[in-house]
Amino acid sequence: MRSWRWFLSRVMRLFLRWFRLCPQRGRRKRPSRLRDLWNYGTVLLKSLYYNVLTNSDTALDCVFEPIYWLVDNMTRWFGVVFVSLVIALTSSVVIIVYLCVLPIIFSTYPVLWILWHLCYGHWNLLMLVYHYYKATTTCPGFSPQEKSDIPTVTICKKCIVPKPARTHHCSICNRCILKMDHHCPWLNNCVGQFNHRYFFSFCLFMTMACIYCSISAKDMFLDAYSAIESSYQTPPPAFTRQERMVHKSLVYLWVLTSSVAVALGGLTLWHAILITRGETSVERHINHKERRRLRLKGKVFRNPYHHGKINNWKIFFGVEKQSDWLTRVLLPSSHLPHGDGLTWDGPAHKSNTMAI
Repeated sequence: MRSWRWFLSRVMRLFLRWFRLCPQRGRRKRPSRLRDLWNYGTVLLKSLYYNVLTNSDTALDCVFEPIYWLVDNMTRWFGVVFVSLVIALTSSVVIIVYLCVLPIIFSTYPVLWILWHLCYGHWNLLMLVYHYYKATTTCPGFSPQEKSDIPTVTICKKCIVPKPARTHHCSICNRCILKMDHHCPWLNNCVGQFNHRYFFSFCLFMTMACIYCSISAKDMFLDAYSAIESSYQTPPPAFTRQERMVHKSLVYLWVLTSSVAVALGGLTLWHAILITRGETSVERHINHKERRRLRLKGKVFRNPYHHGKINNWKIFFGVEKQSDWLTRVLLPSSHLPHGDGLTWDGPAHKSNTMAI
């Protein structure tokens, strides 16, 4: 049992501590007790949570963390809906082309144009379906979870494992993705090292198919639209039910393909620019910040994965000889990409930053 002296010393300490926080007379600039308590609480809070890496971006990330969690989980579950929507819309366009467009082409176009539409249309459809299937079913590539001798650049804060170069964590897949570009809800899959080519090829051939359908069905769309407008006249034209259905289908076909051609064409062009620069979507934002930071120091940033515009495309498509442009780009091919996604070869020039 503690003695009375211990209790007396304890009371004196509390009294002195309270006396120091109390304002004293004759000192006008002495902070109030409330301000001292506020400052003490601020120091205590910073000592628990503050470090040199803390900034406004970190604080905003903490505040919006519940929203990020909600978006990640919704994207994960709605990915199946988006994939089903792509399949349904593409199938509807194909059905309309076979039932409405091709009969008109067969009855009005010359033989050479008929052969052109049959060959090009079926080739484009084959490339589109093949690359979409491969993009959705191919694993993008995951960072190894066990210890290895592979060179790494940092530690993942989510997985707590080393990350190789160009590897980033996907909060939706909850894995570290090799050469991650982004998580695509229309694929319900991440775009990474092993399916990046399939994703871009799908976007390219889908855009080409939409442009092809939009141009080929333009005159049919104008005739169908005029027929629909004329149905509001008095008396209305004597169109059968089948003819009215064909008119509405042609309008639906042209509006859908034209809209997708504009939207997806912009996305495809954006990814083509990134491939030309040797960057991914994630690296584009990182490199932009790095360029701005080094510019203030009088230095210039060089992308260590930029091998030249033409070489970047060859590496991306896996082209090793001239015939590969036909067999690996213009025809379905399941060849593996260049490299394993764990180690990367630098370009011929010096890859670090240089003063100007």
